[in-house]
Parts: sequence; structure tokens; C-alpha cells
Amino acid sequence: MLVSAKEMLDKAKAGHYAVGQFNINNLEWTKAILLTAQENNSPVILGVSEGAGKYMCGYKTVVGMVNGMLEELNITVPVALHLDHGSYEGCLKCIEAGFSSIMFDGSHYPIEENIAKTKELVAIVKEKGMSLEAEVGAIGGEEDGVIGAGECADPNECKMIADLGIDFLAAGIGNIHGKYPENWQGLSFDTLDAIQKLTGDMPLVLHGGTGIPADMIKKAIDLGVSKINVNTECQLAFAAATREYIEAGKDLQGKGFDPRKVLAPGFDAIKATVKDKMELFGSVNKA
Repeated sequence: MLVSAKEMLDKAKAGHYAVGQFNINNLEWTKAILLTAQENNSPVILGVSEGAGKYMCGYKTVVGMVNGMLEELNITVPVALHLDHGSYEGCLKCIEAGFSSIMFDGSHYPIEENIAKTKELVAIVKEKGMSLEAEVGAIGGEEDGVIGAGECADPNECKMIADLGIDFLAAGIGNIHGKYPENWQGLSFDTLDAIQKLTGDMPLVLHGGTGIPADMIKKAIDLGVSKINVNTECQLAFAAATREYIEAGKDLQGKGFDPRKVLAPGFDAIKATVKDKMELFGSVNKA
């Protein structure tokens, strides 16, 4: 059964580890992430961007697939199904479809409008027992066409949003979605520290977890980051393993063209990537 992400993240914050949000793109992705979470006794958050939701034939299809897998694969670890970078309309659709958690990304609105819309969603999710993530200050890089430049959020604005009754907060601390450029300056721990001081027990979220050096990830967790989003890294691993299979001509041998065979190396590559991240984040055996 899907659960809200609130309890798992409050626990992570108190225990100084982080829970990974791994974005799903199809059946292989979902199955690989759920099995890895179960095998490593780790809580997990399945992230769905609006683009991926559309690609998978809508949020109801996603909910049906995930709920079916939880039952058929006997998944007993806590699993949250979370909308990633949701618009206000997208959030309402996911609430209706049966997601257990949503992120409202109002970071591109003036702060007053971000506050007003976040407040409305807080009231709705509380009633439904869901969790809500909000965002302050653009996070750099590209996420379904949204581009920023590794910006840092204003800690005072973070406090204003944190105080509205949300469950966890995403704030720009110099992080970027996608691959990090050569000239990236690294995470701004001063910003993170200032946000943490003002927001107290609120779990903080690090978007753009791909390509951040392990020591920076560990330091971010020490400073209150309890949820780390990973997407690009699984995509790169999946693509590399699939390329290797095709380039070796394995699809031309016997029944090698069977999609279950073609996709198997990529599936295994996602599992290995997710396991590595769970170990780095410290969520293994925390279910």
C-alpha cells in the first residue's frame, strides 16, 4: 500500500540519512526500483514528472501499475508515489488519481502567489493523508524544459513557505538538474545551513542528485537534507547497458530481439545504480 512520504522523511531527518526519490519512466524502471528497495530493506519514493506521467498514459495508469506491483511483488517496505515538479493543475490531477505525495513547484511565481497556492494544497493534502513538498528559488539545469542556473534560495522565503504546513522543502543551494557542467561551483553549504537553522525539523530536499560528489552528498545530509532526487543517473546507466547489448549484436542471436531480453541489461543497470545510491544515502535497512 502506498504511504505518504512524511513519516519516512521525518525519520530520515532525525536519523541523519536520506531517502532517495527515483524517477520512474516505464514498467522496467518501476519494477527495478521497487525490487531494489525491497532487497535492501529501504524506504523509497517513486517520482513522476508531468512529462513522464503523460508518457505513461496519465496518472491513473501510473497509480494502477504501481499498486499492482506492490501487491504482485509483495513489497513491504514503505513506498510513496510522488509528483515531481508539479504545476497547480498537475497536483490536483495526482490527488484525484491516487498518488500518496505531491510536489508543488511554485518557485517561478512571485513569493506571494507561491504562498497562496501552497496554502490551498496544504489544506487538501492534509484531508487526504498525503504529503506535500514545496519549492523555493529556482534549481538550475533542465527539468522538462524548465531551465535555471544553479541558483540559491533566500532562507527567509524558505521559512515563509516551511511555516505553511508543508511536509518537506526543496530549496536551491547551487544544485542543477541533469549533468553538471565542468565549471560548476559546488553546493552552497552556507545557504543550506542558513535554511536549516530557520526551518528546524523540516526535512530538506536536494534535487539534481546525479553527479554531486559523494562527500558533498554526505555533508548535505548532515546539514538536514533528507530526500535526494535521482533521475539522470538511472537514465544514463540504462542507456549505456542497452547500447552495449545492441552493439554486441546480442539482439541478432536467437531470440535476443525479445523486448524482455533487450531491456534486461538496462533493468539490471538501474537496479545497480539505485542500490549504490541507497547505500550512499544511508537508507539501507531503514524500512
